Amino acid sequence: MRLPLISSILFSTFLWSLVGAASWGFDDATVSIHGKKAGVGGGAKEKLVENKALPGPIVLGATDTLKLFLTAKEGKKASRPHQAFLLLREPKSNLDTSFPLSVKESGKGKVELSQKDLPSQFLAAKTLSASLVIASFGTSKPYRSPAFDIRIELDPSAPPPSVEKPLRYGKLPEIHHIFKSDPKSPPKIITLVFTAAVVVALPALAYVWLSLGANLNHASKAFGKSPLSHTAFFLSIIAMEGIFFMYYATWNLFQTLPAATVVGLVIFLSGSRALREVQERRLAGLR
Repeated sequence: MRLPLISSILFSTFLWSLVGAASWGFDDATVSIHGKKAGVGGGAKEKLVENKALPGPIVLGATDTLKLFLTAKEGKKASRPHQAFLLLREPKSNLDTSFPLSVKESGKGKVELSQKDLPSQFLAAKTLSASLVIASFGTSKPYRSPAFDIRIELDPSAPPPSVEKPLRYGKLPEIHHIFKSDPKSPPKIITLVFTAAVVVALPALAYVWLSLGANLNHASKAFGKSPLSHTAFFLSIIAMEGIFFMYYATWNLFQTLPAATVVGLVIFLSGSRALREVQERRLAGLR
């Protein structure tokens, strides 16, 4: 009773293995070289066979065109694959490039190429290796196998192609950043000259101030009526001068700006209140 069941299981496994063993390939494949002056059917023509490369190279001249025709098949049935292309590789540098085949629904495909379609690195090579790649979605095994070699024959009257070094991605040398050095203070002699000029100008400033009607006798009244604003205003001006000195001596801009912002705010608030007190005395007729 169990023998038919075991036989059916084995038979189903055999059928599944046949379905899973399907692979992509090709049939009726030919490769030919057509010269510029060759007529219909002229030029070398070779028949391609699956998993078997041609014994000798195909010569591609400067004015020749290589044409490849085939019928792609999945298993034993002609079909249109998702990908089908001719892969060319330069053996020495392992550079490769691909040329997709134009494939119809019937599986018939073709591709044409000439020397003008090849990169300069390939034109400088003596021999190129050509492989066929056929694959698609599904469980069928893709096909890839060498098909033939191509020997490049350049035009002897034309200059040789210039070959650029191929771009290789990899680790680059370490970059050492060189930041701009901090700004330096001017020479001390220049600082001393301008400091002396400011000190010499102070008596002249005091003379002009007194000649315009400055009255130091009101200092006690001003500090008595608004001591906090006048004291803060006077001390904040001295503090701002100290900040400028520290910036000249040791501080940098990031140390100077916060301190100058705080002191500047104190100068604005206390100065407004101190000037308001001065205005009140002026309106009262006190000069």
